[in-house]
Amino acid sequence: MSKRISFDTTLQVRDTCLCLSVQRAARALARSFDDALRPAGLTNGQFSLLMALNRPKPPAMAPVAQLLAMDRTTLTAALKPLEREGLVRIEPDPADKRSRLLTLTDKGHAVLARALPIWQELHSAVEGSLAEINPDTLRTGLKNLGSP
Repeated sequence: MSKRISFDTTLQVRDTCLCLSVQRAARALARSFDDALRPAGLTNGQFSLLMALNRPKPPAMAPVAQLLAMDRTTLTAALKPLEREGLVRIEPDPADKRSRLLTLTDKGHAVLARALPIWQELHSAVEGSLAEINPDTLRTGLKNLGSP
């Protein structure tokens, strides 16, 4: 016979669980940024990925996956539509043919340039809505949670 957990416990978890709170906030933020970035033709995830590729030299997949907290398979799947749209180029690394380098194309740079002011405006509004929470303290806490 199974032991039932009380509904009061369910309410306690609902009201105190950091994981649930972060998930809910992440989903709400993602929806807001998806809606805002739609006119630029991007989702918030695509914006983050393109921004991760905006470097002086094309990165390999591993550091990009690590930055975005993705496994390589998920990164590969996320890159496919961006490559089809001509925003990203995936090429063998001349130094190691097994490795792939990720290049933001001119079209990718243009889309990112259109999206950046949209992101900046919403990001500023989100930070402003945090009231008595210091955004830098929040970022530090979230980074600490995400570090191995």
